[in-house]
Amino acid sequence: MTLELGVAELAATRFAISPLSETVACLLQIAGLDRNPVNLPWLRWAQEELDREPLDLSRTWPLLVNGKLSWPEFLVPAPRDSGASLDNDLDALRRTPEARVRASLGRVFGGRLPTAAAALADNPTSGLREIADELREAHDRLVAPHWPRIRAVLDADVGFRARQLTAGGAERLFADLHPDLRWRADRVTLAGERWRERHSVVTRGPGGLVLMPVVLGSPYVLIKKNTSTQTTIRYPARGTGALWAAGTPSAGSSTVRLLGRTRADLLSALSSPATTTDLARALGVTPSAVSQHLKVLRDSGLVARERSGRSVLYLTTPLGERLL
Repeated sequence: MTLELGVAELAATRFAISPLSETVACLLQIAGLDRNPVNLPWLRWAQEELDREPLDLSRTWPLLVNGKLSWPEFLVPAPRDSGASLDNDLDALRRTPEARVRASLGRVFGGRLPTAAAALADNPTSGLREIADELREAHDRLVAPHWPRIRAVLDADVGFRARQLTAGGAERLFADLHPDLRWRADRVTLAGERWRERHSVVTRGPGGLVLMPVVLGSPYVLIKKNTSTQTTIRYPARGTGALWAAGTPSAGSSTVRLLGRTRADLLSALSSPATTTDLARALGVTPSAVSQHLKVLRDSGLVARERSGRSVLYLTTPLGERLL
């Protein structure tokens, strides 16, 4: 897939976090579409939750799980700002123009719409309200219980990408987002084994791109081919692999001898971003003791910290990762 990206569009490219994107992504994971192995612990939990009390997704599910290669673009509109607000995401979904709804359904399903898509095309305003209600319930049940940890990983990813952009510009940024993605000579190219059988040109939406890390999603990059909002590039968030690890992973014996047990375990636990309170709870020590150990690790360049809303997140640096 190729996408033309001029200087003006590159200058307007931004990052955003979307709770609605995570919700749609997790439903696709439950359906078994492009399943990401790193999320299997969450998936087992989600399936037990749904076995206990199923969700009513009669409007949404047929649009996502449809036997096609894509799903309607209006289900994940580009966030208006860099914040993470489910209310804003759902409001943008509900406000999709009727003509855009019908055009998107036509691109996905062709001339003969299945029952759920046909009902939405007949009455987009009412249908979008019902879809938004279903997605809110799905978010509250499947995403919200884990959102603080998911948000921490997303915030840490955006912070890391911002440093990549500062250090090496757009070329460094795009080269590190995903192995299948490249930017060169005013063009973003998505290649790799998955895309070998087909080639397409993306019809870019207005303005720059919106780069969106995703935790509960596919291991692949997803680019909207057509959109009524800004074109989004959704990619696997850095650090997702450590998010669902059961308990706190044990550091290796060499690291323990060098740092001591508590600091080595702290460093290992921070493969996934966490707050001081999270770490104290996981390791069974006081928050003040955690703070003292974190200061030593930060002074040694093994741990960094970033602000996420009102919280301060700690995570291992590349040096810390190499030591582990």
